[in-house]
Amino acid sequence: MGKRVAIVGTGQTYHRSSRLDVNGMELIHEAVTRALEDARLTIRDIDAIVIGNMDHFEGINYVDTWSVDGSGAFLKPILKVTTGGTTGTTVAMAGFYHAASGMFDTVLAIGWEKNSESDTTGAIITAFDPIWDRPAFAGAVAGLAVEASVYMHEYGATERDAARVSVRDRKHATNNPHAHLRAEISIEDVLNSPMLSYPLKLLDMCPRTDGACAVIFAAEGRAEKITDTPVWVWAAATRHNYVYIGDWEPKGLKTLESASQEVYQKAGIRDPLKEIDVMELYLPYSFAGLNWIESLGLCRRGEGPRLLWDGVTDMSGELPINPSGGVISCNPIGATGLIRVAEAALQIQGKAGAHQVPDVKVALATGFGGCFWSDIMIMGKEKK
Repeated sequence: MGKRVAIVGTGQTYHRSSRLDVNGMELIHEAVTRALEDARLTIRDIDAIVIGNMDHFEGINYVDTWSVDGSGAFLKPILKVTTGGTTGTTVAMAGFYHAASGMFDTVLAIGWEKNSESDTTGAIITAFDPIWDRPAFAGAVAGLAVEASVYMHEYGATERDAARVSVRDRKHATNNPHAHLRAEISIEDVLNSPMLSYPLKLLDMCPRTDGACAVIFAAEGRAEKITDTPVWVWAAATRHNYVYIGDWEPKGLKTLESASQEVYQKAGIRDPLKEIDVMELYLPYSFAGLNWIESLGLCRRGEGPRLLWDGVTDMSGELPINPSGGVISCNPIGATGLIRVAEAALQIQGKAGAHQVPDVKVALATGFGGCFWSDIMIMGKEKK
């Protein structure tokens, strides 16, 4: 890449199940305004904009042009990105690449979703092949339930193990004022919640949220002039595979495993459990907090539950995961992955408030979506 790039500002809305007080453009404007204020910039300082959401959820075409009054993109280059659940992290990566290219010094990345005004399940159903896939994988829950069932069968994991992930993330969310769900729950609460698709219950799953997030990327030379605490992007990778969900092998998240190996190599990381200080992971359901940390190389296959029960991933543990509360606590889909990036950056800057992890120097963020696709980004306090 031509230039090194840093995150210099972030902004989020206060995420809720329904924001009846604003329309989509106003929701976007809230996040953009907060990001600009955080970086002490104005919209005139922004050279280009990248924006994304699950546009077919809300039924809005050309969201890049529709949202100009909210994004501030009038007479500026703007790119729309939509890649399913990974949209937020893909928006972040596009913002990073824009700045790294040398064409733009400051790039504003925006993710948003107004789920209260959309038909999420209906939209997801139409993404699957009507003959081969739709009858078995109609919606997000069914495919995840298959993955969870295979993981339980292969390694002896239990519903109680998975419930511990929901309990952890919801506890962390109580310290994050931006999170949607901010009440602690117990193992028994999860186990006794309504069954959706075995073995997944209501409290194993993420919510549907209204919210937006904005992140400002700046090229080296400009970034240092904007802030004293730039967050340098060390590496990013994406993996998109299966066209037909029927081709998917539900044993570990192969795309995350492959993407993580690439960014570890680029960043010079050999032992992620020891060398990364915090992770903001796109975990849309509880079993992902067991299975996918194995795909990230934090432990061997089948050892995710042990890592969890030992407290390694708690706020006070060796490697805190989702100090923000994660996706199980907050899920404005088009923004969800970008929130992971923003929260990881806040941790490195020491600006995460009540959910700050002490002395964070290296952070990792992931995105998940589509046909079990993965994005991943590693950031650091120092240039790499």
